[in-house]
Amino acid sequence: MATSKKKVEIPIDERETFVSLQKSFAEGEGGVGQKLHTLYELQKADNAIEELVQLRGELPAEVEALKAELDSLKAKSAHLEELIAGYAQAVEKHKEEIIEFDAEIAKYQKQLENISNSREYDSINKELENLGLLRQIAEKNIDEAHKSMGERKADIEALADRIAIREEDYAAKQVELESIVESTSKQEKTLRVKRDELAALIDARTMSAYNRIRESVHNHLAVVPVFKGDSCGGCFNTITPQRLIEIASGSKLIICEHCGRIIVNPDAE
Repeated sequence: MATSKKKVEIPIDERETFVSLQKSFAEGEGGVGQKLHTLYELQKADNAIEELVQLRGELPAEVEALKAELDSLKAKSAHLEELIAGYAQAVEKHKEEIIEFDAEIAKYQKQLENISNSREYDSINKELENLGLLRQIAEKNIDEAHKSMGERKADIEALADRIAIREEDYAAKQVELESIVESTSKQEKTLRVKRDELAALIDARTMSAYNRIRESVHNHLAVVPVFKGDSCGGCFNTITPQRLIEIASGSKLIICEHCGRIIVNPDAE
């Protein structure tokens, strides 16, 4: 009984040579010419999507930066509010201490009226002196806390002005960005649907190579046509006559030996 041979799928290697890619491309399902045409259409769809994204320019980054700055300013303001609350608690604590010190002072002063010897007199005066110093320290701490509260409140007012300005800037940039996104969203959605449909027609190995090439070149062009009849449309280096014939026929996956881009003939059947 004959057994059918199952094709073994070779794992995709990001470092694989273009020779193995060409072999895999030729052996895959569908005609080579049609697959090359699909790759070229995929590149055009990606180009169109990037053009729409570029219309937004630096706006997304500017909006994000303004949002981050606003969050930072508001966090600083909240931190200052917490400091003020802490100072206020410290003031109340020191006021309570002063009340306790005054009570102690009054108690010792009353004891002075009934002292029986100089030693007791000196001891009580020593306590009164210490209590007086502690009371002065508490008062000083209250004054410093009030001063710090005033400084922090001034900082909050300054931050409030900056926050108001940045909120206006953020709102304006957000409206501008939303306007651009809204005006291009329908077109971008259509292009992304088309892009996904084209990508679904390309085998995983070729798609991996396509994405890898796009990421490695500055203009994200992985698939290019011939430039001025004899040069690569990506790096503009001259193509050999034999390769020009192969590109024109659309029967083989051709990789530029200089820049690694895929060169196609968009008009090939």
